Order: sequence, then structure tokens, then C-alpha cells
Amino acid sequence: MMICEAKEIVSGLADILFPPECRACGTALIADGEHPFCPECLSTINFVASPLCSSCGLPFTETDGVNHLCEECILSTPPFSMARALGKYEGALLDTIHLFKYNGKVSIGEALGRMMAKACYDSLATGDYSLIIPVPLHPKKLRERGFNQSLILARQISKRFSVPIDFITLRRVIHTESQVGLSRQKRAVNVRGAFEVTDQTGIENKKILLIDDVYTTGSTARECSKILMKNGAKEVAVLTLARA
Repeated sequence: MMICEAKEIVSGLADILFPPECRACGTALIADGEHPFCPECLSTINFVASPLCSSCGLPFTETDGVNHLCEECILSTPPFSMARALGKYEGALLDTIHLFKYNGKVSIGEALGRMMAKACYDSLATGDYSLIIPVPLHPKKLRERGFNQSLILARQISKRFSVPIDFITLRRVIHTESQVGLSRQKRAVNVRGAFEVTDQTGIENKKILLIDDVYTTGSTARECSKILMKNGAKEVAVLTLARA
């Protein structure tokens, strides 16, 4: 018996004995399909689609029209080429991100990462990048949480597209206060100078896909992209699981 056939049989038996569950509500799923959610929870997820800001990916309130720059990107051009997100930070997506990030449910993060990897994004082809870099945590925060949620997501994307992942070159050197609850201006000040590149030879002339869990005001994405571009990256695009 071929090894691949044996794995398929074992996987099939596991699904019968331990049916896959919706990652948000725990309802048993009939089949482990494209999304790790039951139909009801999936209906609460608003996937980001056009029209949106052609630069930062901000979804506009109108349901028709073409992509164009938002006011912020007109006033201040981001250092990244574009930022895109899978869905809005609400509903079942918000609930599962919280279970993953704050309750240590790493398997949920892996499922969400696979969902990110399978999705299509406006003007962003995930497989076109030569290097994937997750937004790093400060060592103190990493010890507290036990894992870097951005790295968990990035590994699934790297695996699907066979794009190498680098979680060493970009480092967080300042332990900042939590961004939650801070204004846009305070968020920008909070992360200023918080990141550094340890060795620029690994990123020179590379098209980098920067991965994070949630894009809120873009302060972290901007700061990371700025330092990567300053150290020789050819391009930095940002991909996040959710957009606040």
C-alpha cells in the first residue's frame, strides 16, 4: 500500500471518529471544506472586496465603484506597495482570532492561516513574492504568549506557495505598550523605532510579503515596511488576516 493512500485512509477514519468542528462555535462540520466554519458562522464573515483603497486596502462603504486611494494614503504614501486583508475584523473572524491569539488555540491559527493562503486578493498574488516575513514580537511578549501569531499564519502561506520564510532578520527591539485602545497618532508614536533588521543581506532586492494578524491603523505595517525598504528590500506588500 502506498504511503499517500495510507495517509488518506487514516485521515478519513479520523474525520469519522472525530468530525471536524466549526472553529467559531464548535458545531460539527459535515466535511472539512474550504472554510473551517459552519454556514451560520461563515455568513458573519465579511470578506474584503472592491471597492477598496488601492494602497492600504481599506474597504469603502459603497458597494460599487472602482479602487482608489483613501484620504490617508493621499496625504501620506505608505512605504509598502499595497496592503490586503482576508476579511473585516468582526463576526466569527474576530471571535476565532481572539481564541487563537489570547487563548492559545494554535490549531485555530493554523486553520485561519490555511484560509488566508487559499484566498484570492485584489491585485496581490501571494506566490509572486520571494520571501515571507511575519511581524515579530518582542522577546518578552513572545515568552508571555508562547508563540508568535503572525508566524503561525505565515507558515501556512509559506507551505502552500513554497516561498521561504524568514522570522529572524526583522526583530522587535523595543517592548511597547499594547496598541489596543490607542489613537491612530499614539499607535504611530508607540511603534516608532521598535523594529530593526539584523542582517540586510538576506532581504536585499527581495520582494517581501509581510504577514500580520490584524491591520488596524497600519502603524505597525508602515514601521516594519519602512525599515525593510531602508535596508534594501525591493518591495514590501502586507497581508493580514483581518482589517479593523
